[in-house]
Amino acid sequence: MTWQHLAVSQDEAIAVVQLNRPDVLNALNEALMGELVAVLEEFDRADEVRCIILTGAGRAFAAGADIREFADASAVDMLRGRRLQQWERIRKITKPLIAAVTGFALGGGNELAMLCDMIVAGESARFGQPEINLGLIPGAGGTQRLTRAVGKARAMELILTGRQMSAREAEALGLVTRVVPDEMVLDEAKSLAREIAARAPVAVRLAKDAILKAFDTTLEAGLDYERHCFYLLFATEDKEEGVRAFLARRPAQFRGR
Repeated sequence: MTWQHLAVSQDEAIAVVQLNRPDVLNALNEALMGELVAVLEEFDRADEVRCIILTGAGRAFAAGADIREFADASAVDMLRGRRLQQWERIRKITKPLIAAVTGFALGGGNELAMLCDMIVAGESARFGQPEINLGLIPGAGGTQRLTRAVGKARAMELILTGRQMSAREAEALGLVTRVVPDEMVLDEAKSLAREIAARAPVAVRLAKDAILKAFDTTLEAGLDYERHCFYLLFATEDKEEGVRAFLARRPAQFRGR
């Protein structure tokens, strides 16, 4: 398929989705978000794809929402709109998502990066939630995910002032997985994706699910869910292959079964 606002490629088990509106710093309009949801769900259904990288073209990952689309919107217009439902569909993608970020990841761009499971950032990356400068607050998860990532005190400061933080500060606070020179960001993300793709796909899916469960349940319920996933994996062919390969001291050949 061809996409108006995305550039999409696949290298064996790794899919790369690039936000492609560089003239407006990849501002997240409704059309782009619709395409993004569609392609991510398509790759999520594809058995041959085991990890997905999300990145941006030009000088930004995404500098935020396209303000022109809701500049004159009323509260009822926003309530009736389907904009935030698209974010929920991305949240339900089962395969690992890696954000490869250079330049600005602000507002909705930061929320999109945080919706991914890991963030590989370039030295130029800048993260923040500047909605307060428009008389707004984050609306696609920023108040919740940023707080879980960096803690209450720092999230309060960042969201209430709209301040941007550097890639190194984001890494120190636990928001970013790793920081590399800009020219190495996509290669580093692909290297991480290949490492994950070499693991047992069912175990990767359940591990991701169990980790995310830690953010929306109690410790006791999370431990119960982890145990359930652990037991379930004993019914997979990949568990048998992994154990046999370990005992035979050979590389495992996982098939996602």
